[in-house]
Amino acid sequence: MGKFVIKETKTGVKFDLKATNGQVIASSQVYASAVSCKKGIESVVKNAAIAAVEDQTVEGYAAEKNPKFEIYADKAGEFRFRLKARNGQIIAVSEGYTTMAKCKNGIASVKKNSVDAAVVKE
Repeated sequence: MGKFVIKETKTGVKFDLKATNGQVIASSQVYASAVSCKKGIESVVKNAAIAAVEDQTVEGYAAEKNPKFEIYADKAGEFRFRLKARNGQIIAVSEGYTTMAKCKNGIASVKKNSVDAAVVKE
């Protein structure tokens, strides 16, 4: 079972979604307050399970409606995803993956691990 880990930063509060093995599979932006951060977590839980996947690395890709996971290639040529809520806000982002298959596995892991994840403070 995954868990959301809330941690303080110099400028606010953020969360990481960790898989059962402890790997970080998605991270949030920095929020101004713990309350806002918890709302971000609720949004990930609500949206990840129903989000479509939009592969922006394919020419002429089909645009999906929000909520959605957007897969894209970063400047280093790695694959990343971002989860957008219904309102289009980015609510979680991934690390860089060397292959598309690993990136898609990351999305599947977010969908699976966010559903009943515990929320803990670090």
